[in-house]
Amino acid sequence: MRALVALLVFSIAFCAACRRQETQTSAAPGAPPVSAAPPTAPGARISAIDLGNALGSDGRVSTPTSVFTPTDTIYAAVLTEGQQPGSTLSARWTFEDGQVVSENRETIGSQGRVSTEFHIAKPDGWPTGRYRVEIALNGQPAGSRDFEVR
Repeated sequence: MRALVALLVFSIAFCAACRRQETQTSAAPGAPPVSAAPPTAPGARISAIDLGNALGSDGRVSTPTSVFTPTDTIYAAVLTEGQQPGSTLSARWTFEDGQVVSENRETIGSQGRVSTEFHIAKPDGWPTGRYRVEIALNGQPAGSRDFEVR
């Protein structure tokens, strides 16, 4: 029985090593390694994360708040500065028990100060409780905001 268990463990380790080597050598020879997200540009940063239930014509939150009603559309306007074109922002919305409500990703199309909007809506109403939105810039955590639905 021990020999069978040892053989099984060896087989799993061998298969894992083969997959790891295949992943490392699957790129074309001489090609730079592929990363999941473009590197953050020097000075790239998030300068504001505002939550609200309406946006102005400039794509920013009209009246920032952290308390919403169950029927509100909840907006997060993220102001970035110093990023390279093609940088990405992502928003992960969670309920108080850690349940993921929504995940969104947007590509930032220009340099300078840019406002990127994310939102969530639930026509039949949000459960009351505490929520959080976590923002990442190029895959790196960059800020979060807690809010409440009453």
